Amino acid sequence: MVQGRSTALFASLVLLNASLTFENVWPTPAIRFGYALSIELAVCILLLAAAYRWAGRLTRILAAFWVVLVVGRYLAVTGPGLYGREFNLYWDSAHLGNVAAMLARAAPWWLIAAVVVSAVLVIGLAYVLARAAFGQVAAAMEQRGPRVALGSLAAAVVLAYGVAAPRDTNPHVDADLGAGPVRVAFAHPVTPAYVRQARFVLATTGPAARPLPPGPPLDANLRALGGADVLLVFVESYGAITYDEPNVAAGLADARAALEAAIHDTGRRVVSAYVTSPTFGASSWLAHLTLLTGVEIRDQYAYTALMASRRETILAAFKRRGYRTVALMPGMRQAWPEGEFYGFDVIYGRDHLAYQGPQFGWWSIPDQYALAKFDDLERNRRPRAPVFAVFPTSTTHVPFGPVAPYQPDWARLLTNEPYDEGEAARALAARPDLTNLRPSYVRAMAYEFESLAGYLLQHADDFVLLVVGDHQPPAAVSGTGAPWDVPVHVIGRNAHVLDRLLQHGFRPGLTPERLTTGGMHGLVPMFFEAFSEVED
Repeated sequence: MVQGRSTALFASLVLLNASLTFENVWPTPAIRFGYALSIELAVCILLLAAAYRWAGRLTRILAAFWVVLVVGRYLAVTGPGLYGREFNLYWDSAHLGNVAAMLARAAPWWLIAAVVVSAVLVIGLAYVLARAAFGQVAAAMEQRGPRVALGSLAAAVVLAYGVAAPRDTNPHVDADLGAGPVRVAFAHPVTPAYVRQARFVLATTGPAARPLPPGPPLDANLRALGGADVLLVFVESYGAITYDEPNVAAGLADARAALEAAIHDTGRRVVSAYVTSPTFGASSWLAHLTLLTGVEIRDQYAYTALMASRRETILAAFKRRGYRTVALMPGMRQAWPEGEFYGFDVIYGRDHLAYQGPQFGWWSIPDQYALAKFDDLERNRRPRAPVFAVFPTSTTHVPFGPVAPYQPDWARLLTNEPYDEGEAARALAARPDLTNLRPSYVRAMAYEFESLAGYLLQHADDFVLLVVGDHQPPAAVSGTGAPWDVPVHVIGRNAHVLDRLLQHGFRPGLTPERLTTGGMHGLVPMFFEAFSEVED
C-alpha cells in the first residue's frame, strides 16, 4: 500500500512538472516533453507543505491555476516556434477571428472542428489530471515525514533557481543552470509571462503615453523622378529565407531568374539590399507604417500612438509634387479607418476591384489580377497625374494558398473567365499542407515573382518599382532563430535613382548583400535623396 502511494505521488509530480516544461516541435503546433524542472511546481509544493492543514481544500484552486499556467506555457513555446516572436494576448487575440476564418478556407471544416473540440477536451483533461495530481500531493502532506521531505526538496529547488538563474535569461529559451559538474535545467517560469502581458495592457490602455521616436524630414523635390510613376509593392512574408535557406532558394531559382530576365529585356536595372523589418512572421501593418512614415514601429502600442498623432507620411511629399496617391488593397474586406491617417487619394479594396474569377483562398483575389485592375483603374487613364501607389500583396500571406495560375494574357484577367476551367480547378485543388507550409510558401513566392516579371514586360514606360518584403514568413517556414532581415529591390531605368542607392549600400542585381543597410525606417531618407536633385 505504501509503495503504491509512493508510486502515485511520484507519477503525480512527474506529470505536474512535465505539464509546465514541455517544448515546441518545430514547425508544428505539437509539443514534446523535456527534462527541465518547473520552479512554479516547487513553489506550489512549498505552499502545500506550509498550509498542509488546508492542503485538500487548496487542490481545486491550484488545479485551476495550473491549467492557466499550462495554457501560458503552450503559448510561450508555440508562439516563437510558429511565428518567431512572443504571442501577445492583448493584440494578437484581436485577430484570432480573421485567422480562424482564413484557416477555414485552407482546411476542411471537419479538421477545424476537430481542433476546436480537441482543445476543449485537452483543457478539461488538464484540469482533471492536475486536480488528481495535487490531490496525491495533498494526501502526502498529511504525514510529517513526506511533508518534510517534499518541502525540503522544493525549498532546495527554489534556492538553486534563485542563486543560479541568470537575470538575462531569454524568456523563450529554457536554460541549463548551476555551477561545477552539476547542472540543472530549469524551464522558464510562466507567471512572469502573464505579468508582462498585464503590464503591456496597462501601458497601452493607461494614461501614460510613451514618446514616439522622431522621424526624418518628409519633404523632397522628387525632380530626379521626372514625373514617373512609383509603385511600392510590399510583398507579404518575403524574407531573407528566400536566399538563406538552400531548399527555398532552389525552389525559387527559376522564377527569380525569369524576373531578372524581364528586368534586363525591358532595358531596366535593379539594385537590392537587406533591411531589418520591425516585425517577424506577422503584423505586416507595423512594417507598412514604418516605411510610410520613416518612424520605426515595433509594437501595436507605438502603432496606435502614431496613428493618433498628426505626423505626416511620405504620401504628403508626393502629393506636394503633384502625384495622385493610391492604395491597392485586394486583401481589404472591410472598412479601413487607418486609410485616413495615411492620406491616400483613393483606396481600392476588395469590392472596388470587382474580381469575377475563382476565389483563391481567404484572400480570393490573385495579385496578378490586382495589378491588371490597377492599370485599368489608374495607369491606363489619359490624361492623368503621375501616380504613387502602395500595394500590399496577399497571395504570399499565410497559409500561402491555394495559388492562382499565372495568366500570360493579362487582358483576359479582367473578363468573367480569367482562367481555363481545368487550370483553375487544379490550382484550387493544391491546398497548403498546414503541417508543412514551405512547399506552399515557395509556390506562392514563385507566383509573385512571375507576376512582377509579367507586369514589367507589359509596360514600356519608365516607372520606378519598389519591391519590399514586409517581414520574414512565420517561424513554421523560416525556422527558429532566423534574422528579421527582408530584401528590398528597386527596379527602373532612372540611372540617377539607382546609382544614388548604390552609394547607400545597395548592390546591382536581385541578390542583396548579407549585411543590412539598417532598419526599414532608414529607407525613407535614402529613397528621398535618390528621388531628388540638389536644388540650386
